[in-house]
Amino acid sequence: MDFISKYSDRWKTAIVILIAVIAIGIADNRFLTWLFLGVIYFFAIGESERLLSINSYNPFIYAGVIWMLTPFYPHPTDLIFASFVVGASILAYKKVNSFKELITLLYPTAGILFAWQLYIEYGMKSLLWLLIIVALSDIGAFYTGKSIGKRPFSPTSPNKTLEGVAGGVILGTIGGAFMMIGTYNIFISAFIIAFATSLAGVFGDLFESYLKREAGVKDSGDILPGHGGILDRVDGYLFASIALYTLLKLSGS
Repeated sequence: MDFISKYSDRWKTAIVILIAVIAIGIADNRFLTWLFLGVIYFFAIGESERLLSINSYNPFIYAGVIWMLTPFYPHPTDLIFASFVVGASILAYKKVNSFKELITLLYPTAGILFAWQLYIEYGMKSLLWLLIIVALSDIGAFYTGKSIGKRPFSPTSPNKTLEGVAGGVILGTIGGAFMMIGTYNIFISAFIIAFATSLAGVFGDLFESYLKREAGVKDSGDILPGHGGILDRVDGYLFASIALYTLLKLSGS
């Protein structure tokens, strides 16, 4: 009972998130998917601003303009470069003496835009692949790390072990590859795509840990009881979405 009581908020939040994700997946509606990703983007960029102590521009206006353009722009990922040029020009004009503002022009913007591009070109199944690969990688890393983890993976995140990361990538790769085999008749193609996506997710999580360590905080926010912030939940997906889309295009799909 103590265990259940201790983690009750975490479980309740996880159930709500799961229900919302399942509902969006079943509906497979373009507007609802855009709205769902937009809400994630809105909160994620606010958390990114706080982690990096940004005060040279309003990230919500920046995010709002970009996201309102995505339904009408044929290749939303191109907006990353356009927004970066505009943002960097503003920073140069204001003579901002720190390059950390440049990070928020790409993070989490790039990952969210690639997730939207995935949906536009490859449909809801691609977001399902993304979800399963990263989720299995997280689960595998947690249980493998707890059971046999000994060697630290990176000084950025001391609690992560090399064994845990390896176990997570293996589970994410196998699970993702078998999910994708219906689309890719050649298993090796699905295997490579799933492996690279899983590995990218690991470093997406590591990058957010790096930002939190630099900011001296445990969580990116507190909007999700028992889980922290939005970035704490989507960090792996932000890098993995870029890897998955790039490899799907590279494979000629």
